[in-house]
Amino acid sequence: MIFYPVVLYSFKTDYLHMVNGVSVRRKKVPELVLFGEAVRERRKELGYSQEAFGDACGIDRSYIGGIERGEHNLALINILKIIVTLEIQPSEFFQVLDKPRKKLRSS
Repeated sequence: MIFYPVVLYSFKTDYLHMVNGVSVRRKKVPELVLFGEAVRERRKELGYSQEAFGDACGIDRSYIGGIERGEHNLALINILKIIVTLEIQPSEFFQVLDKPRKKLRSS
């Protein structure tokens, strides 16, 4: 029996994702980008590198990078791990999502 890889293509997209070794573009969700930018901003305020922050959260550094770029739709348990490590209350953290902000980071 021969299995052929499934190749998915999407042309209305913003970032690359690998599916069966083939680059596929996927659209970023604005809310995930905003969440990720808020995580990055607070992480840097606390002086964490991505690696140190990932270790403190119990989440892989490369996954933290994807979160900060808005590439991952997180499970609630991971959101809570991140917020606890950021030393902030969930209600305070999510205020960032209450109002549209032009841009959280300068670059």
